[in-house]
Order: sequence, then structure tokens, then C-alpha cells
Amino acid sequence: MGKLIYGGTTEIGFEDRVLAHLQIVIGLKLRRKEGFFFSWRDEQSVGDGRSAIWIDPAIPLLFRYSGGRPPRINKAWLEQLTLSSNSSQGLQLTEEIGALGADEVDADSGVGR
Repeated sequence: MGKLIYGGTTEIGFEDRVLAHLQIVIGLKLRRKEGFFFSWRDEQSVGDGRSAIWIDPAIPLLFRYSGGRPPRINKAWLEQLTLSSNSSQGLQLTEEIGALGADEVDADSGVGR
């Protein structure tokens, strides 16, 4: 399991595949100097509720992956997350959508499989 480390103090665990999609969506927003809320459902081990943080370009952000290979990117899920990030509620992490296969691209090369 990888980690999103926010502000140097807050660590949130996500599977590498989820983290890769979040990195792309959050990176797009931060490139435009946009702040926004990011929310997700907590794991049962920490209460099974929801959490949210304000993502701001001025706050350090680190994506730490547990695996050495970049996961494939699901374009349909990426589009859904991007639309969510542009809403008034901010980026809401949802379950992965879309069939795996033709809509996936390699995270390093951008080439579909």
C-alpha cells in the first residue's frame, strides 16, 4: 500500500493503483494553481467514516508507492475523478469504473495496451 503524505505530517494509505490516478488528477489541479477539497472513505481500522483535506499548491505533497512498477491508468475512471475534482464538492475518491483493458494506458509511456 502506498501513501499520500500531505504537509509532511499527514499520511493517508491508498493502494498504488488508486494513488497513481490521484497523482494525475491532483497534479492537473495544482498545475493550474487551484486549491480544492479531496475526500475519501476511511478504512474500517480508522473508523469507517469519511475524511477530507484541503489541497493547496503551497502545501508539500508526496506520493509514495509501495511497488516498483507504475500501475496502468484507467481512462474512464480518470475522467470521472477529474470531473469530480472540478465540482463544488471537490475531488471525491470513488470506486474504479470501466472495464479493464482497452481503456487502460501505461502510466510511464501513455501507451494503451
